[in-house]
Formats: sequence, C-alpha cells, structure tokens
Amino acid sequence: MISLAAIALEAAAETGGEPAAAALWQDPAFFVLIAFLIVMGVFWKAGLHRMIAGGLDKRAQKIADELDQARRLREEAQELLAQYQRRQRQAEDEAKGIIEQARRDAERLAAESRDKIAEQIERRAKAAEDKIARAEAQAIAEVRGQVADLAVETARKIIIQRMDQGAQAALIEKAISELRGKLH
Repeated sequence: MISLAAIALEAAAETGGEPAAAALWQDPAFFVLIAFLIVMGVFWKAGLHRMIAGGLDKRAQKIADELDQARRLREEAQELLAQYQRRQRQAEDEAKGIIEQARRDAERLAAESRDKIAEQIERRAKAAEDKIARAEAQAIAEVRGQVADLAVETARKIIIQRMDQGAQAALIEKAISELRGKLH
C-alpha cells in the first residue's frame, strides 16, 4: 500500500505539480489506492489484524496439535505393531512347542504301542504254548489211560487163559484174607 502511494507521488513530481495533480484525480488507480487505504484503516481500527493473526495462530496451533496427535498416533501404532509382532512370535514359538510336544507324544505312544503289542504277542505265545502243553499232557494221559486199560484187559485175558478154577479160588481167598487184615 505504501508503494502505491509512493508511485502516485513520484508520478506527480515528474509532471511538475498541478497538472499532474489533476491527472492524479482522474486516475482510477488513485481511487483504488484510497479505497484500499480506507479499508485497511477500518480493518486496523476494528482489530481485524489481531483477529487474522489470532486465527492464523489458532490455525497454526491446531496444525501443531494435529501433528502432535498424528505423531502420538504413529507412536501408538508402532507400539501396537511391535506388540502384535511379539505376540505373533510368541504364538509361533508356542505353536512350535506344541508341535514338538505332539511329536514327542506320538513317539512315546508309538513306543508304548510297540511294547504293548510285543507284550500281547508274548502273552498269546505263552498261552498257546501252555495250551499245547496241556493238550500234550492230556493226550499223554489219555494214551496212558488207554495203555493201562489195554494192559489190564490183556492181563485179565492172560490170567483167564492160564488160571484154572482152583487157582482162581485160592487167589480170591488170599485177597479176602488180606482185606480182612486191613479192616481189623
């Protein structure tokens, strides 16, 4: 604004006085300058410069607050990201631990199953051997019983063929007397 007034005064000085002043009144830029100065004076008087400066200060403060808030939010976001990354690493470690434990459990169960199967096979083999031994003992007992029956039957037939009536009576008498001796 001061530069416009300086330009107008310079133009008047160059023209040498009065006729230039008349030309100044006819120049629309002069009236624009006057109107501008009046408006600026009214704005100055009304304290508009303080309101504009206050508004700019408020705006600057608001921007600074927003930047601080954005910085805080960024820091919080980085902290949350770090927490989530830690949790993810912990979850991965935990998952690895679970997998390792499951592998150990599976190996242990497999070993236990093998042991149980071996034990069952051993028990069944022993039971089969015992069953075979009993069957063998039973067969031997049956054969012995049949041999004994056959021997008795053979002996009876031989005794019947070789013994006469008198020998049989003497044998019966002897058996009865032995039986009496045992009873009394």
